[in-house]
Amino acid sequence: MRLGLTLLAALHINKIPYRFRGKYRKVKKPSMHDLLKMKKDFEREEQNMLILRHPYLTREQSHGYMKDMYAGSKTYEFFQTKMAENRQKFQKEITIAERLCHMRVTEAWD
Repeated sequence: MRLGLTLLAALHINKIPYRFRGKYRKVKKPSMHDLLKMKKDFEREEQNMLILRHPYLTREQSHGYMKDMYAGSKTYEFFQTKMAENRQKFQKEITIAERLCHMRVTEAWD
């Protein structure tokens, strides 16, 4: 009932709410402001792509450029020690002989 009254009141004002969604939607015509905004967005996107295509530094120059900044800090040293411990624990070189050593109980064959 209340929704019907709302829609009826909206008809008298010449506005129907929620007409820009759904199957029977009214599509707004683009205004001049919308077109200028879209043009500005395209120009910004083109500037970003230009910067990405032609970077200030090459890959070789940008690789490791902050290494000197963190080389003497305590957190960097702590991180390096933890990484070394993890490498020692989890990235060992394990041979097939080490994998199958539990199967070798005695050397002698009967």
